[in-house]
Amino acid sequence: MSSGTDKIVSSIMSEAQGKADVIIQEANAEVSSITAKAEKTAEAEKTKISDNGKKQSEMRYQQIISEAKMNARRAELGAKEEVIEAAFAKATDTLKAKAASGDEEYTDSLSKMIKEAADEIGSKDLILQLNEKDTKVMKDQLSGVSTFQIEDITFNLGEPIDAMGGAVLKTSNGDIEVNNTIEARLERFKSILRSEVAEILFK
Repeated sequence: MSSGTDKIVSSIMSEAQGKADVIIQEANAEVSSITAKAEKTAEAEKTKISDNGKKQSEMRYQQIISEAKMNARRAELGAKEEVIEAAFAKATDTLKAKAASGDEEYTDSLSKMIKEAADEIGSKDLILQLNEKDTKVMKDQLSGVSTFQIEDITFNLGEPIDAMGGAVLKTSNGDIEVNNTIEARLERFKSILRSEVAEILFK
């Protein structure tokens, strides 16, 4: 995984662990409650049925217990999902604050995101779109010029986009576009990160 992804995972872990413990404790309590109620209900159902219907009573008992286990499993999965989503929300807030700060770490990351997108497209004439803040910073650095060159690639600074940070690059004719904004990258990595977060939090 890239260093940027490692940082996202680290942020998720540190912020989610405390909440995970609380929610999982609550889920375990709910599981115990569901199971206890189901066993009590199952026993009551069992005694209602006459001795002649032992097979029927046993089937009903197993059905109730099975339903209780299913409900308990749903409660547990719901609690875990709540933890993971809260962790991603916190990580997103952290990344948003990092991008807004415009510090050296973010600037370096932005340069890498632009280069990755440019390499993926492979064209020598590209339109670069950044959020409003980064567009202003770029224009200030370029003294108002909207076209610049890095190595053998010509970049034309386009209209600002609605994004936390990162960049969207596309060919001059707009046929090829690569969305390398923070939001898009987080979404692309989310399925990988989700399994890693779950493995660490709930092992």
